[in-house]
Amino acid sequence: MSAEAPAAPARRSLLLILPLVTFAVLAGVFFLRLRSGVDPAALPSALVGRPVPAFALPPVPGVTADGAPVPGLTSADLKGQVTVLNVWASWCAPCQVEHPMLMRLARESGFRLVGIAYKDAPEKARAFLARHGVPFRAVGLDETGRVGIDFGVYGVPETFIIGPDGVIRDKLVGIVTPDNLKDVLEKIRRAGQVAAAR
Repeated sequence: MSAEAPAAPARRSLLLILPLVTFAVLAGVFFLRLRSGVDPAALPSALVGRPVPAFALPPVPGVTADGAPVPGLTSADLKGQVTVLNVWASWCAPCQVEHPMLMRLARESGFRLVGIAYKDAPEKARAFLARHGVPFRAVGLDETGRVGIDFGVYGVPETFIIGPDGVIRDKLVGIVTPDNLKDVLEKIRRAGQVAAAR
């Protein structure tokens, strides 16, 4: 009996200390990861360097720009010039924050800006664009999210930079901001140079 008595308090102390030690180790790992300088938006994509997946999406009904209906989007539309493909949704709060930057990108030359309304209802996607503006030359409606899955989308917004040959050159996870706009434009410019060098 006397041999077991000291073991019980030691076991209780270990049970009290173990969660604290685990928390401290995890907090240390997270802190080091945050301070590592790795950009979490620069996640690699298995599709970078590969052709866009084959798809055909209908337009968002009722969306117009400059008095003309905005067409849907197909994989064939992503060839011929550098294209920036933005995957967005009306229910996505970061997409609302990003939208003014897309309107700004639409005024740039040398590439085509298109969009995919991801897992969205047609009327909600249309209302979003009516409220915020239509930066896209074409918008495909991906109600089921199937095309997004084929692109490897796991959260919106995500932006793909596609060369004139239809090959995905880069992927940006997260929003285009005033802080990263210059870098995004440089990546778009490089996508055109890669294709020209071939």
